[in-house]
Amino acid sequence: MKLLKKWKVVNLLLLIAISLTVNAAQLSKITFYNVKDYGAKGDGTTLDTKAINSTIEAVSALGGGTVYFSAGNYLTGSIHLENNITLYIDRGATIIAAPAEDSSEYDKLEPAINDKYQDLGHSHFHNSLIWGENLHDISILGSGMIWGKGLLGGEKKGGSNYANKSIALLLCRNVIIRDVTIKHGGWFGILATGVDHLNIDNVMMDTNRDGMDIDCCQWVHISNCTVNSPSDDGICLKSSFALGYARPTKNVTITNCIVSGYFEGSVLDGTYKKDYRKAPTGRIKMGTESNGGFQNIAISNCVFDHCRGLALESVDGALLEDITVSNITMRDITNSPFFIRLGARMRAPDSLAIGKCRRIFISNVNVYNANAMDDSSASIISGIPGHEIENLEMSDIHIYYKGGGTKELAEVNVPEFEKRYPDPNKFGIIPAYGFFIRHVKNVVMHDVSVSFLNDDFRPPFILNDVKDANFRYIKVQKMQGVPAFVLHKVDDFTIQNSSGLKDRHIKLAVHQSL
Repeated sequence: MKLLKKWKVVNLLLLIAISLTVNAAQLSKITFYNVKDYGAKGDGTTLDTKAINSTIEAVSALGGGTVYFSAGNYLTGSIHLENNITLYIDRGATIIAAPAEDSSEYDKLEPAINDKYQDLGHSHFHNSLIWGENLHDISILGSGMIWGKGLLGGEKKGGSNYANKSIALLLCRNVIIRDVTIKHGGWFGILATGVDHLNIDNVMMDTNRDGMDIDCCQWVHISNCTVNSPSDDGICLKSSFALGYARPTKNVTITNCIVSGYFEGSVLDGTYKKDYRKAPTGRIKMGTESNGGFQNIAISNCVFDHCRGLALESVDGALLEDITVSNITMRDITNSPFFIRLGARMRAPDSLAIGKCRRIFISNVNVYNANAMDDSSASIISGIPGHEIENLEMSDIHIYYKGGGTKELAEVNVPEFEKRYPDPNKFGIIPAYGFFIRHVKNVVMHDVSVSFLNDDFRPPFILNDVKDANFRYIKVQKMQGVPAFVLHKVDDFTIQNSSGLKDRHIKLAVHQSL
């Protein structure tokens, strides 16, 4: 037996040695085409646009390969990706965006497929630092940096829009973006529209607007990323009409990521400065562009730090369905920890009807110091009259709100705002401090606790126009004389095994407090 075990060990070691030899041989065959060999200077002052694109063209003519950026600072305008091309940005190498208005270096705006139903930035792609259209098998790799130094943060005055995206991809497939750092990425650090089989891994972003917008994309993996974006969303799924037709964003995983809203640049330099002049954004969101909808999305093991909370939105006539969110921790959240919205903004063709929002499961979430910069926003879960959010389950949720709400705030009436831009701050003051739930059908909450850090005289839960609500193992902190639940037009409400509340089933509550 001992001899047999020794042979097994020897065989295992032999297999490992063979594998390492084969991998080394494969690596030795990889050819790197250094942009400096094609005339790039990398000195930070010479414009290297032509040299970089000449390298890509030469490598593409050979059937593809790796375009290599060795240590240096490469000042450039638009870089054109091609099929079977990898950009490898080595440690110490930085691709720097030339000034946005240098028309000789950046590509002009191409005619939009459609520009009626989405923001202008979603309608054009060529006005970018790095872009590709109708490509396959492309990668942007390496531990170097993409610095969108000269990129604009939005639209240019006069209605034009110039050089405002670090990476823009349209109708591509088999794409990998890995290990790079994006600093000050412009309007979008990464904009991917109609891209399938997209893998974004271990990317660090510290940027001025959206970190990454994944629009009308399918089969997407986003993992191990850190995105600091105080002035806009961090990781944002969208489904606009930019392709000229409605296409859902579906089959997406977002895992092991950190999103935050610290002062721009302070995550990269390690100072983590807080900007108290405004409520930073920096969150994970689905919407607001939502013509095509969202299906089969899994978000797990993510951290929200000094930013807004999770937002799930369908307001432009689409399905938002089969969403799971699990193992999330949030701290110093600047507005609603959870915002789930079915609305009727309907920035969409007339043929599209109001969408649906259903089958959403959220579990294992801890939130500390929610509403860190405000005391008026609860978690908001709201459809609109005649169009309910359906089949929502939340479990093992623990939220510590900042608190501070007065008795007067508890009497506020919240308008429907059916057509308003969907964001918690558009609703203004919320009369509940924990959850405001309206126009919802079949909601289950169990093992949920809400409490406040400062006295709050609003009820923890308000339900309005809700059907089939089941609450189990609920724990709430409340001021003396303040009800735990306020029910308006609620059918089939059940509360069980909840601290300080009797088990009961209420068939119809026109207006009732518990």
